[in-house]
Amino acid sequence: MTHREPEVTLNLAREHGLNEEEYLKIQEILQRTPTFTELGIFSVMWSEHCSYKNSIAVLKTLPREGEKLLSSAGEENAGLVDIGDNLAVAFKIESHNHPSAVEPYQGAATGVGGIHRDIFTMGARPVAALNSLRFGSPRDPRVRYLVDGVVRGIGDYGNSFGVPTVGGEIYFEDAYTGNPLVNAMSVGLVEHHKTVSATAEGEGNPVLIVGSATGRDGIHGATFASEDLSEASEDKRPSVQVGDPFAEKLLLEATLEAIETGCVTGLQDMGAAGITSSTSEMSARGIEKHGHGGLDVDLDKVPVREEGMSAYEIMLSESQERMLLVAKKGREQEIIDVYRKWDIHAVVIGRVTSDNLLRIRHNNRVVAEIPATSLVLGGGAPVYIRETEEKKTDTTAPDINPDTSIDFHDTTLRLLSRPNIASKEWVYQQYDSMVQTNTVTATGQTDAAVIRIRGTRKGLAMQTDCNARYVYLDPHAGGMIAVAECARNIACTGARPLAVTNCLNFGNPYKPDVYFQFKSAVQGMGDACRAFDTPVTGGNVSFYNESSLTGTAIYPTPVIGMIGLLDDMAHLTLSTFRTPGDAILLLGDPQLTLDGSEYLVMEHQTPGTAAPVFDLEHERHLQDLLVRLAASGLISSAHDISDGGLVTALAEKAIMNTANPLGFAVDLECCEPGDTMIQQTLYSEAQGRVLLSLPADNAATVVDMARQHSIDARVIGKVQEEGGSIEVNGRPVTSFTTGELMKAYYPALEQALHLDEL
Repeated sequence: MTHREPEVTLNLAREHGLNEEEYLKIQEILQRTPTFTELGIFSVMWSEHCSYKNSIAVLKTLPREGEKLLSSAGEENAGLVDIGDNLAVAFKIESHNHPSAVEPYQGAATGVGGIHRDIFTMGARPVAALNSLRFGSPRDPRVRYLVDGVVRGIGDYGNSFGVPTVGGEIYFEDAYTGNPLVNAMSVGLVEHHKTVSATAEGEGNPVLIVGSATGRDGIHGATFASEDLSEASEDKRPSVQVGDPFAEKLLLEATLEAIETGCVTGLQDMGAAGITSSTSEMSARGIEKHGHGGLDVDLDKVPVREEGMSAYEIMLSESQERMLLVAKKGREQEIIDVYRKWDIHAVVIGRVTSDNLLRIRHNNRVVAEIPATSLVLGGGAPVYIRETEEKKTDTTAPDINPDTSIDFHDTTLRLLSRPNIASKEWVYQQYDSMVQTNTVTATGQTDAAVIRIRGTRKGLAMQTDCNARYVYLDPHAGGMIAVAECARNIACTGARPLAVTNCLNFGNPYKPDVYFQFKSAVQGMGDACRAFDTPVTGGNVSFYNESSLTGTAIYPTPVIGMIGLLDDMAHLTLSTFRTPGDAILLLGDPQLTLDGSEYLVMEHQTPGTAAPVFDLEHERHLQDLLVRLAASGLISSAHDISDGGLVTALAEKAIMNTANPLGFAVDLECCEPGDTMIQQTLYSEAQGRVLLSLPADNAATVVDMARQHSIDARVIGKVQEEGGSIEVNGRPVTSFTTGELMKAYYPALEQALHLDEL
């Protein structure tokens, strides 16, 4: 069937998201007017989602090299880090924000599926999944609909695919009402000699498409992700892909078996932009590596689900569970036989060439012929550095009531019931965290998720983190804190932080204040990563997270995904109180302020005017101390102080082990009641603090070790059988029963969402 293609003009290019300068550059590269299919290819490859044209110059300032890295950022589908014993960790985080905003179930599900494919195309078996979610107020019925769909989508796909969802985070802020964030992370393990590169090389080598047939779903999903959300976005539901976790499970097993044959020389997921991105990027990598390369692809051989699909539609489709594979010449049948055994398409659709072109054929004619490197970064893809302008937040410093007017009992229980503080049990109970039987503890029992590495004594710790409120108040400090809190959580388990992936969620980069936030946050992240020796292995930038429904951008949200290595699982440190009579010890003594705290938002409807107090050098010493303490066997538990402050950390340590909840009695030092010092002591979110519990006989030794690391440490109380009491300078401030704490903390999120009313 022959399709009549529209005439390619500047106006048509603009409809594809290209500006006049970019359209003229395409004509210059081709030395002619592009065909309609070529216009589609350039439009998706030069979209923000694929080209990073507004971010790459800034991203290159991040530390991207490290002793343990086996691939540098951007070289492969995912980061790859050596962990010894001939093993490597492949890991990556990506966004699926816009699809989830219009079709939450499939948007979230395909986000999970896509990030797992990035891992197993490296030759790694996915062993864990995490996520980071942001929504508007739970009072909004549409927000509740989005939460329900996203959580079910993540759970259904991950549970069916058979990879445990072991960690994550979920926040609620009005800034996300019209534009939720759904970031998915996958972690996999692979032996060094079984890794596969995402490179098309070897002239004459056959190119195969493997996996599901190609349909019209997801066409222009990449360009959809590169524009603001509006009411018209609902019309773009066809741009949202549809996932099939059972097909992906078969694809995983078939792919790992195909790699075992030794016939696979290159492999890449078909994610954003589908066949277009996989052919472009794989051929460009081959050219970069060898100085020559290219691909010649015949779309007539691509298995399709719908009749009459045009070359434009086949190239831009984002149908799920598909990959592009390059095989050794003459051994393609072995690959085909493996996939056929698993009842999966594996079809030769082209070959590797040496003319440096991406050549696409359809209906016995050439419909696209493009210099392959012109489609990617470092070749012809545009690179922009946008204007920046610092814009002060519209927040104000609240008039804080004196301590004498505060009912600390009621205030604390209300704080524990806040959706951002309360237990996320309703969410994570929908995820299978124990499939594969490598997960060490139940969710919430450690500050970061930990899985065992079979055949070794080692464990792998992992976490996602970002308090976007801090980034909004101070992008540079907030970017540093996002990295530091992730690393602190990992160190609290006894693991040493290794490397970072990131998902940078921001508004429209053409707005100077948004670009300032982005650039400053990345600088902060880079400063922290260098301090902790945690290089950035790759990730994702998601711009245009703005909604015409609210007229505002989201809070700047640079989500950090981090992995750490626990050398010996015997050193694993849990986060909750273990034994009545243990001493409670506080590490860190920063200046306390209420800036950025959940308490300020709850009581004064403002986050304040600055990010919480933070000291990068102190954080580095603190993390080193935590790892050493875990290895020493001197401590029983470690939990960082973050959202909600000290009182929240105490409550969580007491009640998050629901099988054996315990209590606490603490006596804190601060000024006399009558000013705001008690509020700051209980609710400040100042960084660099950790609560330990440990046998009382070990306290003096731990305090001495802390001082050797330049960390303040002091005993503030003890673990008890039941309830919680807080004194200041020996004077009672408030007390709780264990039942009160649990009643405030556990059902609050589910009650706030009112999902039974949907």
